Amino acid sequence: MAQAEEFGAELADFRRRVEELRSARALPGAGRPPALEAALDAALLELEHAAGVLWPRYEELAGAERHRGAREEHHEHRLLRVLFQRLPVAVALLDRDGVVRRLNPAAARLFGVRAGYATGRALTGSLAHESRAVFRSQVAAVARGGGDRSLVVRPLHPPEPGGGPAEGAGTGAGGGLRATLTALRPPHEPRSVVLAVFGPDAAGEPPRALPGAGPGPDEPARSAELMDLMDGMTEALLLADSPKDVPQRAAEVLYGRFADWVVVDVAVPGGVLRRAAVLAPAGRLRDAVAAQDPLSWSPVAEAVRRGEPFLQVRPEDPGLLGRDPAGAPVLARAEIGSLLCVPLADGAGGPALGALTLLRAGGRRAFELAEAAAVDRIARHMALAMRGM
Repeated sequence: MAQAEEFGAELADFRRRVEELRSARALPGAGRPPALEAALDAALLELEHAAGVLWPRYEELAGAERHRGAREEHHEHRLLRVLFQRLPVAVALLDRDGVVRRLNPAAARLFGVRAGYATGRALTGSLAHESRAVFRSQVAAVARGGGDRSLVVRPLHPPEPGGGPAEGAGTGAGGGLRATLTALRPPHEPRSVVLAVFGPDAAGEPPRALPGAGPGPDEPARSAELMDLMDGMTEALLLADSPKDVPQRAAEVLYGRFADWVVVDVAVPGGVLRRAAVLAPAGRLRDAVAAQDPLSWSPVAEAVRRGEPFLQVRPEDPGLLGRDPAGAPVLARAEIGSLLCVPLADGAGGPALGALTLLRAGGRRAFELAEAAAVDRIARHMALAMRGM
């Protein structure tokens, strides 16, 4: 850096000498005195020296300094990334809308998602519905320069209380997480981002991973489970007494072992859909769902209209599954973490005979693409069995 400053000073002195020579050349007079001619010759020498020696050397030194600075900055960025990944606490980097830019492994385990999947998605999808609006509002306030904030949020489906490390994740005495938000201004970016740190609320035990949060050696076991499910479904469809028994028999195979809610809607003459089977935990909510108009569920309406499956993990829109008689969103009341809806189509190109909707609660592993493909095949088999209903 000292060499660059030395050359910079020499070049500055050179510019001053050139200005003096220009002033001498601008002197009035008809002829050019010998002193002026000598000044012009000196100016040419100075310019040749600058073009041939000073400027190239200065640019070389300045470029080396810039490269060294960039290398040091890159090294610091790498160090910060490593620290971010290895922090033992859950940390997320969010934009002003609450969308995840980075999620460290501790946060991925805490919320039961994979970091690559979470990037580009709103973190509010991992929170209980009553926590989403306030969290989104506080993140926006911090990003606008409103100062640091701290609030308590609840995960989409808190672990069972009293579970040890082997059974689940503790999030504090009340199942809540303390979220601490602070604004950061990354270099070369026009807007601030928000750093969110999550820890136990009050004197709770440290957060641990939700079961099934990340990839593990259980993929072969899941494939075996799907094969067993397909075998059980085939047997149930073959033993159905009539096409009208198919929705209930299929729902019984899927309920519990594969989904927390199983809803089968079938088309009746006139193109109207009716609820043919609803298997879910007993209670008023199940009765309310059974009495709903199937078309109040937008995934069902889309699946039947377009003939395409609908898969959504941590759905943001609480109105996807309509509302109960009191006006509360069914999705929020059931604390649904993932949703899979497939049309009952036999593959012959005709209209769908209905829709099969499967729901999993937030604490359970979300539906995956392999499972969606298996359910799509199950729905096709169901449609073949229901033909002529």
